[in-house]
Amino acid sequence: MSVAIRAEGHTVRIPVRIRGKAAWVHAATDVAFTACRGQVHAVVGESGCGKTTLATAILGMLPAGTQAGGELEYVDRDGKATALTGAGRAAAARTAGLRGRRIGYVPQSAATYLTPVRRVGAQLRETIRELRGKATAEELLAGVNLDPEALDAFPHELSGGMLQRAALAFALAGDPDVLVADEPISGLDPRLAQLTLGLLRSTADSGAAVVLITHDLQALAESRTADQVSVMYAGRIVETGPAALILTAPAEPYTMDLLAALPANGLYPMPGLPPELTNLPSDYTYADRLRAAVELEAEHVR
Repeated sequence: MSVAIRAEGHTVRIPVRIRGKAAWVHAATDVAFTACRGQVHAVVGESGCGKTTLATAILGMLPAGTQAGGELEYVDRDGKATALTGAGRAAAARTAGLRGRRIGYVPQSAATYLTPVRRVGAQLRETIRELRGKATAEELLAGVNLDPEALDAFPHELSGGMLQRAALAFALAGDPDVLVADEPISGLDPRLAQLTLGLLRSTADSGAAVVLITHDLQALAESRTADQVSVMYAGRIVETGPAALILTAPAEPYTMDLLAALPANGLYPMPGLPPELTNLPSDYTYADRLRAAVELEAEHVR
């Protein structure tokens, strides 16, 4: 299976101001990552660990002023690579021809993605024209298990699950080579979550590379959607491997604790708290969090 997205040493620093002082968010550090056609590659971890930053970088939409280094590129089916590294207008302009046509995007909140005062069908047909898609609006809805009546509805008339499937139809309008889905099952009930994951699996089986961003390890494990899993912590990918291995016999303590926190595994609480990514020490690891949690517990015992 050919590589569609490749990252090596990818690092992202986003400027912020805290109490009037300049600071940097260490959103991604030395990330190595590949997404292959025909596969679902899930990126998992706690909220705020840098997963969405990776998705935003792949789309070439990092905010202006961001410092981005290392390699991040899209590789087409002929082996030609296009650099995705960068931020602001220059990066957005360079990758504009890829977004939609080569790289599709499913947002976390589909309700805010659609214009509320226009019918779904009008917006979807406009997207198809803009991206020069070959499928009709009716065909796209059928592909995501939505009735054609949804084309005549306004976004607020659709349920959360229907909106999420509509967002997937929009993302597939340009027949993309890569699909980036950012928390597509967040807020969905288990049945709809499994349906959405099944649709992403079908997209990969059709030949696309699917990058799935999620913190819902329970749904991911139950669905068996992913081929590969990368575990992200504090802006770093700490473990990558086949989904069957990572989700059952991980090597990293962080992944072990994530899995132990699942309802099916006893709901053991994660020790300590995730770090703030602002001005994070370059040598910070999960071991530092474990050590801080032990020290805090010892203080409470005294």
